[in-house]
Amino acid sequence: MTTLPTGGLALSQLDEQLLQPGVKGLALTAPLRQHMIGVQRWNVLAGDTGFPVALLKTSSLRHNLDWMRAFCARHGALLAPHGKTTMSPQLFDAQLANGAWGITLATASQVQVAARFGVRRVLLANEVVAASDIRVLLQLLRDNPAFELFALADSLDGVQRLADAVTAAGLRRPLPLLVELGIAGKRAGCRTSDEAMAVARAIAAAPGLQLAGIEGYEGLLVTTDRAADLERVDAFLQAMVDLVRQCDAEGLFAGPQILLSAGGSSYFDRVAQCFAGVTGTSRPVLSIVRSGCYLTNDHGHYFELTRELDERAGGGVGLVPALEVWSTVLSRPEPTLAILGMGKRDASHDLGLPRALLRHRIGAAGPVALDDGWHIEKMNDQHAYLRLPENEVDELRVGDLVGCGISHPCTTFDKWSVLLLVEDDYRVTGAVNTFF
Repeated sequence: MTTLPTGGLALSQLDEQLLQPGVKGLALTAPLRQHMIGVQRWNVLAGDTGFPVALLKTSSLRHNLDWMRAFCARHGALLAPHGKTTMSPQLFDAQLANGAWGITLATASQVQVAARFGVRRVLLANEVVAASDIRVLLQLLRDNPAFELFALADSLDGVQRLADAVTAAGLRRPLPLLVELGIAGKRAGCRTSDEAMAVARAIAAAPGLQLAGIEGYEGLLVTTDRAADLERVDAFLQAMVDLVRQCDAEGLFAGPQILLSAGGSSYFDRVAQCFAGVTGTSRPVLSIVRSGCYLTNDHGHYFELTRELDERAGGGVGLVPALEVWSTVLSRPEPTLAILGMGKRDASHDLGLPRALLRHRIGAAGPVALDDGWHIEKMNDQHAYLRLPENEVDELRVGDLVGCGISHPCTTFDKWSVLLLVEDDYRVTGAVNTFF
């Protein structure tokens, strides 16, 4: 059995929780302790689970964990994966146990979840301006001296709000902030280097705050013109490096190290390569990449982007898809149409529709791979429209199972409170939970 690495997070409360009938993906008729899932001898292909059901292939997760660890070691980078991708404490645990420097999150509530399960270092890759959010974060820092939190700022108003709150709270240690460099027309972040320097100087001068580094998100530069994307990404990353050097020359950084962080799941190889060359500063620069989708990859958007990353790196076995959603054939209303019992409530559809991978008739020897002639053309809330090739219309019956890959893990995980861990033969060995 393939197992995931485990660290020191407090997961026993999840193992011992009592799952009630009605949990999506589990065909429970009586309450069941979560840690007992792995001894039920369930197999998805035998129809033992509920449908639809979301699955994580453990061998693929393990491969991706090890691949990213080797990538970071090769480039001298640290990994703080976007935990918002999965919001799963068990997967956070596996990432931290496999060498992750910390976990990146997007909201104050996500930080509270991570801290509750024992995550000790968080990069909050977002601006914090709501008084209530600031209050709960400062409470975490007061109550947990070992807890480290880094947040972002991109405005003088934001800096002042944080400085006032830290002073009023009487926090006995400074709140470390990274200045976010943004992109015109995109989401948060200073639009020019001059604006970023003004924010950096304000942080360095503010009581209770500390300038810890520079941050950005190059993933917003993904278009269909890959060559142009790479030029824009490289220029953006270089602008971040230039900001580090300028802030360092002015003596604005505090603390023992400078954090330099970017890296979505599209061009994190360029991030690692660019940041690896930052030397000659007054203190060490920590190059931190933040890919979150690397862990499961997908069969669509990120699959294509990481194949291109592999080609830039010279080939080899790269990241592999680990996440699938299986459902039953509910109806065959037309010869070339099958209606599946999964929809927008179960699988992502924002960066492409699911991809039909396998069909299986319960009792058969094993699943049959599907080619591109089988494709999902539309989804409703609870249904998917699977179009069949005209020469294979007799190959699918009501009650058969269809396994689909997804495009964009972030918006599939948030549809499931429990996802099942399976071996490559679809034997169920355990489960992970999400907290969205």
